[in-house]
Amino acid sequence: MRIIFMGTPDFAVPVLEALVAAGHELVAAYCQPARPGGRRGRELVPSPVQVRAEALGIEVRTPVSFKASLPEGLEAREAFAALNADVAVVAAYGLILPRAVLEAPRFGCLNVHGSLLPRWRGAAPVQRAILAGDAETGVGIMQMEAGLDTGPVRLEGRTPIVGKTAGDLTSELSAMGARLMVEVLGDLDAYPARPQPEDGVTYAAKIEKAEARIDFERSAVEVERLVRAMNPAPGAWFEVAGERVKVLAADVLPFSFLGCEGLTVNGELTIGCGDGAIRPTLVQRAGRGVTSAEEMLRGFPVRSGTQL
Repeated sequence: MRIIFMGTPDFAVPVLEALVAAGHELVAAYCQPARPGGRRGRELVPSPVQVRAEALGIEVRTPVSFKASLPEGLEAREAFAALNADVAVVAAYGLILPRAVLEAPRFGCLNVHGSLLPRWRGAAPVQRAILAGDAETGVGIMQMEAGLDTGPVRLEGRTPIVGKTAGDLTSELSAMGARLMVEVLGDLDAYPARPQPEDGVTYAAKIEKAEARIDFERSAVEVERLVRAMNPAPGAWFEVAGERVKVLAADVLPFSFLGCEGLTVNGELTIGCGDGAIRPTLVQRAGRGVTSAEEMLRGFPVRSGTQL
């Protein structure tokens, strides 16, 4: 099968690799253009998909738009259609695909989406599922249409969330999505596209940096979910002595400390919350590596009674 691949971050790389391993013909890989990064942001850093696709000998294309109103967008559309692909496989690409692009391949565009649709349509389904306390999530192979993740689903996989970070789930769903995509492409007729239910629609808005600051007025359970949802990036954080400290993992404690929200209640960095308390176990000070909370406290003590 002649396939156009469209993806940008690490999440998409296992899908690309699975298509190659299955023997499909990858005629091009589309991804976001290289972004400033590296030392002081002076160097352009290619995306993980671009790096992997080039290593596999696949032609890489990085258009900035597919909008017909722009000369470069119209050119990108024509170049896409000229590939005469059977199908386009999309995994966290990052650009909106207009109808002309969605309908150009013979079998349209199939998307690897990291949620149990119609729950968590949109940009950050993994993080939103954790924040909401969902018991499970999954990945769907969706036949794309013009709406935001509204297309019918051909195949779905599920997994429990309990205790997993956004990084854990992203890796798991990426691998699962790669397997399911190969399965669907092996026999499209065996996996007809089924419309999503009309009930249960929710939207996963992009994660804003301000959301990563820990609000200790919330319950300890909610704070711990925030910690997992923001791991590995951008990292949940609090401020102490004018310094930002990220929390990468934390335990929920059953103790209740009324009126102690955001207050350290002992020398082990136990912190009161709106309901219960948390004890960070993995932390990271600004400009330093990840350490245990115990190790950090040896060189950066936080006294009991400190208001965070």
